[in-house]
Amino acid sequence: QVQLVEAGGGLVQAGDSLRLSCAPSGGPFNRHIMAWFRQAPGKEREFVAAIRWISGNTYYANSVKGRFTISRDTAKNTVYLQLNSLKPEDTAVYYCAARTYYSTSAYYTRENEYNYWGQGTQVTVSS
Repeated sequence: QVQLVEAGGGLVQAGDSLRLSCAPSGGPFNRHIMAWFRQAPGKEREFVAAIRWISGNTYYANSVKGRFTISRDTAKNTVYLQLNSLKPEDTAVYYCAARTYYSTSAYYTRENEYNYWGQGTQVTVSS
């Protein structure tokens, strides 16, 4: 059973940076994709970024491309989301998610495509 624990959220000002972390347990994760989603008040949960654990290949939502960076440290068994140039509209609860994959050409960006979730960490960006 995969378990995910997020950390690193907080209250920052517009233009600031934050780094979120996600510590998965219950591996190995050789066939896993790790992802970040976010959910703002009154809105649906949306895809932010994902990374394949073994290859390190990444993909992003257009809304965060160039500002956010997903990475993983296999030695520390941790996934990171670096958030730069934060905007008030980035305010949300950020969730770490995971799933297995069987095709290296498949991209998963929908909430219902992931079956493991963390508890979420709040990011609040003030203007």
